Amino acid sequence: QVQLVESGGGLVQAGGSLRLSCAASGNTLSLNDMGWYRQAPGKQRDLVAIMHNGGFTQYADSVKGRFTISRDNANSKVELQMNSVKPEDTAVYYCHARDWRIYWGQGTQVTVSS
Repeated sequence: QVQLVESGGGLVQAGGSLRLSCAASGNTLSLNDMGWYRQAPGKQRDLVAIMHNGGFTQYADSVKGRFTISRDNANSKVELQMNSVKPEDTAVYYCHARDWRIYWGQGTQVTVSS
């Protein structure tokens, strides 16, 4: 069993930076994939960035070169460094993890002003 809690969301000006953090607790050593999804109002929840257990990282095309995902060896934390943010990045960002089940955090709002 794993619990995920996001933090770090807020209001940021376009071009600025924000760092999201997800604290994972429970049986975190069993986790394989850990990453971030986002969902804008009325839109589908889409992958932002994910790091697989072997270290392979995937990013959405829209965030490549701007966002960086990181996770610790104990799988107790996954972070998303967001640089050069755009208004299009405005969404609720959800921490995601998977072992034999899928886990979601409650989400944290990121709003980017023009």
